[in-house]
Amino acid sequence: MNSAERLFAFKISLVMAVRMLGLFMLFPVMSVYAGDYENATPILIGMAIGIYGLTQAIFQIPFGYLSDRFGRKPILLVGLLVFLLGSILAANTSNIIIVVIGRAFQGGGAISAVLMAFLADSISEENRAMANAFVGFQIGVAFMLSLLIGPIISSRIGLSGLFWVIALLSLIAMFIVLSLKHTKSITYYKLSFEAFKETFTKDLLALDFSIFSLHLILAAGFIVMPLLIMENQIVSMLDNWQLYLPAVLLSFLGMIPLIIISEKFKKTKYILLISILLLISSQIIFFSLNLNFKVFLITLTIFFVAFNTIEALLPSLLSRTASSSKRGLAMGIFSTSQFLGTFTGGAIGGVIYDIYNLNSVFLFTIFVAIIWWLLILFMPLKSKT
Repeated sequence: MNSAERLFAFKISLVMAVRMLGLFMLFPVMSVYAGDYENATPILIGMAIGIYGLTQAIFQIPFGYLSDRFGRKPILLVGLLVFLLGSILAANTSNIIIVVIGRAFQGGGAISAVLMAFLADSISEENRAMANAFVGFQIGVAFMLSLLIGPIISSRIGLSGLFWVIALLSLIAMFIVLSLKHTKSITYYKLSFEAFKETFTKDLLALDFSIFSLHLILAAGFIVMPLLIMENQIVSMLDNWQLYLPAVLLSFLGMIPLIIISEKFKKTKYILLISILLLISSQIIFFSLNLNFKVFLITLTIFFVAFNTIEALLPSLLSRTASSSKRGLAMGIFSTSQFLGTFTGGAIGGVIYDIYNLNSVFLFTIFVAIIWWLLILFMPLKSKT
């Protein structure tokens, strides 16, 4: 990439990472601390985790389309403003129902597809995979930091204070967006069945289902994993970093050869299949073994190797597969699938936890991952994409 492309990719990745940092910080603490809110139940706690994904799913396509019509920058600012309002609402309540509403508003700021499309617009095709990998790395760093910072902040100032920190992060993201170049509308087209039809190819649908399944497993898993850490007295909430830090660092080392094989030798489909198998293995271990610090750390590392590899590969695959004229729409559908997976994982995971028991959630994630693996195995997903 030239210097202008590097700077632009850096700014886009910062906006994505800062915003994701605010979201991911809730994952390791929500199921533990949300029980202190008024009217809290396992189902409502699952909704507080997952409702964000539902509103993201609803608004990703409209935001992607509007960014095609009116340009990326103004739509990014509108989305971040909605996210800010949701964060403030959730920070100013002691009732879990209001937290759910605030999280819904956070999800209403659905800008992931717009950011991805903005990046693809501004980076040359030969450098796009590198730019997407760079953004994916930044998101991975944000994910790692969130798992360390979230428990520390919430243990000191509670979930309300954590929501205020998230609100501050959204303001920082808005200032970064203001520094980006303004773009005119990309193209004008009616949001019709024909426009959607161009984004419903087999390859694109396989990618949409992949991101749906990945984030379903993530959301459902993070209902269970923080509670398992507490129940098995593996580490205290304040010392969660002792698990998450080495697991995420080791996962970055583990994903590097997988990404190299995928990109250099054009073996993307095979790396996806291997990564999904790693996800399945991690869920089986969580379900079946007695957990201590060592077992939990190894299993968490396997989980993050698979998650980070797939998370880095899928946006790059999508940017190569989607047509440039409908890129905002295609990425809107992709991001809709991602956050619908978050909602489904949080909602169904909460219901399973409430009706059966905590460990049964892993049976659900194992089932979804197996269906996903079989779909990728038999789908004509081309290795070159």
